[in-house]
Order: sequence, then C-alpha cells, then structure tokens
Amino acid sequence: MSAIPLDYETLRLIWWALLGILLIGFAIMGGMDLGIGALLPFVARTDDERRVLLNLAGPTWEGNQVWLVLGGGAIFAAWPAIYAASFSGFYIAMIAILLALILRPVGFKFRGKVDDPRWRTVWDWALFVGGFVPALVFGVAVGNLFLGVPFRLDDVLRPSYEGNFFLLLTPFALVAGLVSLSMLLTQGAAIIAMRTDGAVAERARTYGRWAALATAALFVVGGVVALYLLTGFKVTSVQNPLGPSNPLGKTVVLEQGAWRANYTNLPWMIVAPILAIAGSLGAWWALGAKAKILGILASSLAIFGIISTAGLSLFPFLMPSSIDPASSLTVWDASSSQLTLFIMLIATLIFLPIVLIYTAWVYRVMRGTVTPTSLGRNPNAY
Repeated sequence: MSAIPLDYETLRLIWWALLGILLIGFAIMGGMDLGIGALLPFVARTDDERRVLLNLAGPTWEGNQVWLVLGGGAIFAAWPAIYAASFSGFYIAMIAILLALILRPVGFKFRGKVDDPRWRTVWDWALFVGGFVPALVFGVAVGNLFLGVPFRLDDVLRPSYEGNFFLLLTPFALVAGLVSLSMLLTQGAAIIAMRTDGAVAERARTYGRWAALATAALFVVGGVVALYLLTGFKVTSVQNPLGPSNPLGKTVVLEQGAWRANYTNLPWMIVAPILAIAGSLGAWWALGAKAKILGILASSLAIFGIISTAGLSLFPFLMPSSIDPASSLTVWDASSSQLTLFIMLIATLIFLPIVLIYTAWVYRVMRGTVTPTSLGRNPNAY
C-alpha cells in the first residue's frame, strides 16, 4: 500500500491544473508589463508620458516574472518530457522570447542614463520589442500545439525535433499569436487606464477597446477553425491514469474535429470560451465607460477564459506530435513519478501562497495614480 495519500491519477490532474493556473497567473500579471511595453510608443507621445508608463511597470515587473519562473519550474519538475521536447522543438522561439525579455530590464535601467531624445527613442522601441515579441510568440507556440509539433521519441524516449522556426509560422498559429497579442494589449491598456490620467489614459482606453474587440473576434475565428476544420488528435487505446509514464504505450490517430470531442463529452467546458468572449467584450465596455477596476477584472477574466479553453480543448494532450502521433505527450504518460509530484505539490502549497501574499502587498503599496508630478517627487523614478 502506498504511503502517498494521493493516487497517481489525482496528482497528475492537480499538476495539469496547476500548470494552467501558473500560465494564467503569468498572463494576467506579466501581461500587464508586456502590454504596457507593446503600447509604449503609441500611448505615450512625450518623454514625460513615457516616463509615466515606465514607472507604472518598472516597480512590479520583476515580481510578475515570478509566475513565468514558476511555470518553467513546474514543467521541468512535473512534466520533464514536455520540458525536453518543447525546449528542443521551440528552441529558436524561446531564444527570441528570452532576448526580448532581456531588453526590458536593460531598457528600464539605460533609458534615462543619457538625456538625448534619440537615445531614449531607441530604448523606447527596445521596450516595445520586449513586450510585443513574447506576447506574439507565446500565442504562436500554443497554436502549434493544436497543429502538432514535428518531434518523435526513440526507443528510450529521447525526443528529436524535425522542424524549424519558420515552420511554426503557419496561418492558424499566427492567428493564435494575434489572439495572445491582442489579449495582452487589452491587459496593458486596462492597467494604464486604471493608474494614469489625462491624455495617456484616454489613448490607452482607445487602443484597449480596439484590442478587446480584436481579441474576441480572433478568438472566435481561431476557435471555429480549431474545433471544426483542423485535423486533431485522438487516443484510440486505453490509457491507464495510474500507469507509468511511457508515451509510446498508446495509439493515436488524426481525425478532423477531434478537438471538439471534449465539449461533446463534457458540455460544461463551454463555460471557458464563454468567459473568454464575455471578458473581452466586458473589457471593451468598461474601458469605454471609464470603469477602471472593472476594466482590469474583465480583461483578466478574458485571459482566464482563453487559456482555459486551450487547455480543456487539448486535454489529455500536452504536446501532440505531428510526424509520429504515438509519440504525443499526454497528462497520463508524460509526468514525473508519483512521489516527485507529491513532494512538489507540498512545496507549491507552501510557497504559492507566499507569492500571492507578496504580490498583493506590492500592488497595495504601489497603488494610486502615476503622473509626471508624482515622478518629480520620487528620487528613485525612472
């Protein structure tokens, strides 16, 4: 009899849900910073206005990155097969994201070092790249999960990738990337509208409303294509949720409309796309009505719905293989051992509340409207 109080199936489901929660947490918290960066050259048109946005994101962006670190750590510890296959398959894409993310701290620190408009403009566009590229590429990566990733496993479960970066840029994947981009632009616009005033806030509301409408429209288009037109993946053999992690122990077939099966079997899942559309339209309305708190809440609800829709649609797949469907990685055959999952769960239950409490405390301390006048009184301002 196992001394572990939770069975293997339950632990796998918990970690599948936790991975989704961490990704949603990063998209909501880190999405504010990515959205602000991508909107920087357009929403702020003077040096003072751009300093307002820098000091809106600057004090919290490092803390928001904790969600990305936790997500990467969860994949490494709980889903090592996913970590190995994705980091080899999406290597160039991840390097592009990493380089773009590096531009943010460099831009925050270096922009104000030289009092030269050309110098500052260069760093403004660097910060734009640091927000735009990750927001787009993260969505492209998710889009490719629906299409399948060109990798295969050998007899000892070593992954080999047989594609290249440009093969990831298919029309459907680009639509998914645009959903991600517009979703995070809405989030960035909502936080700008909430914590600034005057012309900056007004421009943010205008861009945010367009981004919210684009999010809803692109999400519907992408959803229809994924559920009704794409060739999806379907497990045809019996998988043992309590069995060992061996992805090659199953059979998988390609079938048009397969991604629709979960909604047929579990109709309650339709709640996720409804929340995505309702949140996007709610953000559009709230930004127009200058309902500051409702704007950020509605945008966050859209993020929750969009990411939940992707996860629920793919379940039990985590990373399908387009060239060898049997090598596809699922919740039931790509996890760490039962003991590892349990130990990591205990660690998560200890440290995740600390992260949440610290994040809430930081945002409470940093609450209030950021203006050029308030920056003039702050010696630590960017």
